[in-house]
Amino acid sequence: MTEYTIAAVATAIGEAGIGIVRLSGADAIDIGDRMFEPKRGGRLRDLPTYRLKYGRVVDPSNGRMIDEAIVLVMRGPHSYTGEDVVEFQCHGGVVAVKKVLETALQLGAKMAQPGEFTKRAFLNGRLDLTQAEAVMDIVQSKTDVGLNVAVDQLEGSLSRRIGEIRERLYHIVVQVEAAVEFPEDDVPDVDLDWMESTIQAGIDELDHLIASADDGKILREGLKTVITGKPNVGKSSLLNRLLDENRALVTDIPGTTRDTIEEVINLRGIPLRLIDTAGIRESGDVVERLGVERAVKLWDEADLILHVLDRSVPLEEEDYKILEHTKTKRRILLINKADLPAVWDISELGNLDDVQVLEISLVEGDLTTLIDCIVEYAGSGALERSKSQSGIVTRARHKQSLIEAHSALNQALTTLQMGYPLDLISIDLQNALEHLGEITGETVRENVIDRIFSQFCIGK
Repeated sequence: MTEYTIAAVATAIGEAGIGIVRLSGADAIDIGDRMFEPKRGGRLRDLPTYRLKYGRVVDPSNGRMIDEAIVLVMRGPHSYTGEDVVEFQCHGGVVAVKKVLETALQLGAKMAQPGEFTKRAFLNGRLDLTQAEAVMDIVQSKTDVGLNVAVDQLEGSLSRRIGEIRERLYHIVVQVEAAVEFPEDDVPDVDLDWMESTIQAGIDELDHLIASADDGKILREGLKTVITGKPNVGKSSLLNRLLDENRALVTDIPGTTRDTIEEVINLRGIPLRLIDTAGIRESGDVVERLGVERAVKLWDEADLILHVLDRSVPLEEEDYKILEHTKTKRRILLINKADLPAVWDISELGNLDDVQVLEISLVEGDLTTLIDCIVEYAGSGALERSKSQSGIVTRARHKQSLIEAHSALNQALTTLQMGYPLDLISIDLQNALEHLGEITGETVRENVIDRIFSQFCIGK
């Protein structure tokens, strides 16, 4: 257990039915006793774990009541953090909850850092690192599918898959090192065919996990979808139609949108991060020019580009510039204003073999085809993978460690097939084990752990 006790508000700040102040550490119950008077007497220290008490939170310096509360006691190691935990369930007012927290701090608790409760759960062996990260994914999930993936990971699905691979590799390492270290003893010969097939099976499993990473990232963070095009082609109208609300201002005046507008929608289970950008054109207006520069930068960061063109006005140089700049990105070309006479032909845009092209009308047309296209073109793999298998990879950190482990296993396989000494194979396998251990936290460096938990909210 960590030496000091921490405290924080565990619920969102604001007016609500309940506000929770959480304490964790060796002195949590003692501090709770000093600031709580049960309605029917008794002490928290005598309360069995997972039991509740109703009473008053008081200022111990003057005995004045701060709030009514129900207090929950969870004794370590049978708690979220693995330590003694006390939770004050108060009324949800800002001032009352803040005063309860201040009282706990005055009695010796320290203010918790972001993610410190979950970090203690990890350090005390209650969760591994993938499960701890899944806690944050649950809090931040944007769709039911994303929530299901996070819950699946919290239950240890990814940890189990990584653990099974590591266990098989450990088995090889033990036999190899025994054969190398004790050549004169009665140690069974290493079955090279078995070793090769086991390493190859590990490589195949890592291939599947790495392939799931991009789809997993979409389910966790959302598909970053940038709407671009010249001014007045219908970008803001497209945003409003997809959101089903008038989020962006739409006028006939070019340059109305000068900054980015970002919203998240649930598109059939896929979180879509829609970003409306400034119209691309040369402008002497400083603010509009900055908006255009930001739009161009977002092209490079986008997972998907929705490029809108107006079929009722002639094509201009900006249209071709956008097509050229975004040619390496996944994109859908939307020919808007299909309800008006066309003044140019799609063939004038050049080779569009790698681009999905849709003719639409944002005034009166149906967007079902566009939505089908987005789901199929950019997100269907994520949905299908989430349904067909558990333990998919959702973070860039996991993906990088898997790639490095994959490389080490390939090296081990090559070394084995070329007939090199077994101790060289053992080195490659140890490297693979270390990289796999980085995912679950068994071999991860302290600075990486600190960086991961710093992304959590305070109180979690």
